[in-house]
Amino acid sequence: MTGQDARTTILTLFRNTGDSFVSGAQISRALGVSRTAVWKKIEQLRLLGYAIEAVPSKGYRLQVTPDVLLPSEVKAGLDTELIGREVVYCAETDSTNLRAHELGKAGALEGTVVLADSQTAGKGRLGRKWCSPAGVNLYASVLVRPPVAPRYASQLTFLSAAAVARAVAEIGDLPVTVKWPNDVLVHGRKVAGLLNELDAETERIHYLVLGIGVNINMDSDQFPEDLRYPATSMMLECGRTLSRRAFACCLLRHLDSLYALYLARGFEPVLAAWQEYFDLTGRIVEVDYQDRRVIGCVKGLGNDGALLLELSDGSPERVLAGDVRPL
Repeated sequence: MTGQDARTTILTLFRNTGDSFVSGAQISRALGVSRTAVWKKIEQLRLLGYAIEAVPSKGYRLQVTPDVLLPSEVKAGLDTELIGREVVYCAETDSTNLRAHELGKAGALEGTVVLADSQTAGKGRLGRKWCSPAGVNLYASVLVRPPVAPRYASQLTFLSAAAVARAVAEIGDLPVTVKWPNDVLVHGRKVAGLLNELDAETERIHYLVLGIGVNINMDSDQFPEDLRYPATSMMLECGRTLSRRAFACCLLRHLDSLYALYLARGFEPVLAAWQEYFDLTGRIVEVDYQDRRVIGCVKGLGNDGALLLELSDGSPERVLAGDVRPL
């Protein structure tokens, strides 16, 4: 049994017994290890922040659960059909997207989620670095295998953004907007970003990785000075520390329901969910795309998610991918 499996087994025993003690013998039998080995596993949990009481002749009792993203903690808060069927946790990794790619190539189940406490090489769109300090934010990648042609893969970006927006609004009770196509904002500042990556043939998607980074409890001095856009965290905006585990569970539930909607009814209802948070229609924006920079009025979105502009000379412009800045 791996260390992670052993921790999961012990935490499940604690959860199933409520406030009662779990004897060392019971844990020993469940793990198939000696009583000395049980003590070592308990110490490992304590190092992760779990407060565990030990009383001779009674055993062990869980007193405090830390805000960690261990699979057992996340899955205990889930009630989903597909997303979160498997949860993989890394204390530190280069990138959750890279780990999800590895799992996707190895045939991992659709709905597998990769979570990390910190990333050493987190990345955003266009190769930009995503700042990923430990213990404060959510770094997640979700593996899906949608039965659609690769040309429709960008539709899943709107699905991810809508799910994140819903979770930020629900957990933080914050006013949320989305910036086309894949940023989530609070009071005009970026609180989350998405990076979806594809593995496909000409007419078939092997898998799609939905990369999600959300600034939850990040303090102002943890943001790098060279940010391209103003950034914030949920904690800075709502004035209180939030549970990363609760946010992760909420997000995965919204991803699950929106993905089920997408599979059943296509892109239209997902785009409608995203547009509930879009506030740029009728506003003048500057867009960088395909080595061009254009300025125009946002007229809306196409059925494929393209940004529809009207330029100053009245001509229409249709943008499928680019950087947008309101003017």
